[in-house]
Amino acid sequence: MLDQALKQQVQTLLQGLNAFYTFLIRVASNHPQKQELVQFLTEVAECSDHLDVKTEEGDNLEFTLLKDNQPVNILFKAIPSGHEFSTLLLLLLNLDGKGKNFPDNMIRKRIERLQGDIQLTSYISLSCTNCPDVVQNLNLMAILNPAIHHTIIDGAINQQEAEAHNIQAVPSVFASDELAHVGRGSLSELLEKLEARYGSTNTETVENYSFDVLVMGGGPAGSAAAIYSARKGLSVAIVAEAIGGQVLETTGIENLISVSKTTGKQLGLDLKNHLSDYPVTILDNRRVRSVESLDGKKTIITSAGERLSAPALIVATGASWRRLNVPGENDYIGTGIAFCTHCDGPLYKNKRTVVVGGGNSGLEAAIDLSAIATHVTLIEFADQLKGDQLLQEKLKTLPNVTVITNAAVQEVSGNGAKVTGIRYRDRISGSDHQVETDGVFIQIGLSPNSELLKELVETTPQGEIKIDQHCRTSANGIYAAGDVSTVPFKQIIVAMGEGAKAALTAFEDKIKGILD
Repeated sequence: MLDQALKQQVQTLLQGLNAFYTFLIRVASNHPQKQELVQFLTEVAECSDHLDVKTEEGDNLEFTLLKDNQPVNILFKAIPSGHEFSTLLLLLLNLDGKGKNFPDNMIRKRIERLQGDIQLTSYISLSCTNCPDVVQNLNLMAILNPAIHHTIIDGAINQQEAEAHNIQAVPSVFASDELAHVGRGSLSELLEKLEARYGSTNTETVENYSFDVLVMGGGPAGSAAAIYSARKGLSVAIVAEAIGGQVLETTGIENLISVSKTTGKQLGLDLKNHLSDYPVTILDNRRVRSVESLDGKKTIITSAGERLSAPALIVATGASWRRLNVPGENDYIGTGIAFCTHCDGPLYKNKRTVVVGGGNSGLEAAIDLSAIATHVTLIEFADQLKGDQLLQEKLKTLPNVTVITNAAVQEVSGNGAKVTGIRYRDRISGSDHQVETDGVFIQIGLSPNSELLKELVETTPQGEIKIDQHCRTSANGIYAAGDVSTVPFKQIIVAMGEGAKAALTAFEDKIKGILD
């Protein structure tokens, strides 16, 4: 299953293991995938003399790990190949005290202070690009807090169990038997949800720090702003849920000039590595709770309990998936409402689906789903599709795709457990129509993450922060860059340039005495 080149890479990665690890497999003798799992883990174990495999009779198919013969509180009911292969390797490194994803002390303490017996279950798909991040974050929590137990379940192998929990989107994370999280999630987001659910012994007071520049957001714009600020000799802190931001969800990038092809995850890693070349204080795995501007000082409070102040604030918080904001939408997120065809598309094999949105994302989603679903209905508000002509021509060749334009979605309906249909209004005749469906994929663009700034700076009706050609906002000392701003063309390379421009403007304002 592992070719020789991959084995050599794994050998290099695991050559520094200190503890001894055993893959303890429990599998029914007649399970159709028994041999696949045993062979897979055996080949991984052959890559290190600190690994071995032990097999026991079980009821289904699962495995856990023993570290120096002591059980680890993480269980796989899956064969972690594909996107989850990195999860398995990272788990070994993390158990050994290695791995570059360990959080800083502030976040580590919050994880350790979670209270109670915490039983977490993640339902995943091996084709899901968002699942590994969530699974790896929960594994990390289970390593740092022995009261946390994490089970990873592949819905394709455990179909009955997935259907019993009505899994229609991945990753779906359950705390005990209650759905706690669906979809992409950063460590900070998952941690906050567990703190709200289980409580924490955190009693620390807020810590105060001062900088020359604060950067909100860790995507291309925020990273560029932090690097350019540091290059100018300014003390700078960047606060973000994850370095890379929204770009982490992008599977393929082919328009970043001088880099012919990369992925969102790789670009996020490259950004973090570049930031580490400079004296930038990276405060990731955090959300910004509040933003204040008083007497020329910009202050933000983070979810980790830090109070950060500086005369200059660069807002590069990007954008998030836009919602329909119709009845039923929030009720069925994770049970029929989805945003990522790469992640959730396989769950709709031989089912009916609807895609809302006629731009490139919507057209690509409909094309992807046409190979899986029995039928795809694409609904577009405008009188014609907005996506590239090449995609429109491709769509016309697909016999199981129906395109409806001039349609305004009114409601998502369901039976209380899952989506059953969507109602739209014909914008010409005014009549309402119902489309029966098992799932709705929303692809209507992005909404700027500017909510915390709306009382401090001017924004457009759409929520974009208004900027001038130098990235200055209406408030002295506050700058904005990238997708959160009014800059045209929401592209990675544009965001990088805007982040650099914002940093250079802030530096110029500082040396000219413009900042309060």
